[in-house]
Amino acid sequence: MLKVGLTGGIAAGKSTAAAMLARKGVLLFDADCLARRVVEPGQPAWEEIVKWLGKDYLHKDGTLNRKVIADLVFTDEVSRQKLNSIVHPRVKELFQRKSSEQKKREPQKIQVWEMPLLFEAKMEHLVDIVVVVASSRDFQVERLMERNGLSRSEALQRIQAQYPLEEKIRRADYVLNNDETEEILQKQVDLLWKKLKKIR
Repeated sequence: MLKVGLTGGIAAGKSTAAAMLARKGVLLFDADCLARRVVEPGQPAWEEIVKWLGKDYLHKDGTLNRKVIADLVFTDEVSRQKLNSIVHPRVKELFQRKSSEQKKREPQKIQVWEMPLLFEAKMEHLVDIVVVVASSRDFQVERLMERNGLSRSEALQRIQAQYPLEEKIRRADYVLNNDETEEILQKQVDLLWKKLKKIR
């Protein structure tokens, strides 16, 4: 079974590339979805976060107010590291468990782990191949402003808070460039898919 770590810059188009690979028939694991599961009310990570930040960071239904927490951690390095130390180990554990379960059911399938913070969480050694989706800083800023309703300075702040894209590219096995149209990205994914099938 081949495990592919799909990562890249924030708002670079990872989810678009992941959806293209999913249509090829890979088993897709989404880190953001799993991260939401580990911080659901009552979960150990949720309890740790509430103990640390207090109930002011919760919605009325008890779920985490992700926007308020994001505003905090993207402006304070210490807080970001604290949050990551709570969430990352749980996500890592859940990834490995889900991957193992699926391997037993469908051992011939290629698994794609869509993980924005693959390097930040130090999980790159758990996959066989690392694929980075890259795009220009301008593309990232524009997409973040549109997608998340951020100002230009807020978008830049979030980009700069991540592991440098240049370093991710340097450590990648394959790079998908997403500065052009979706059709061009699709052609790159098609080529990647052919390579993955040969490796498998």
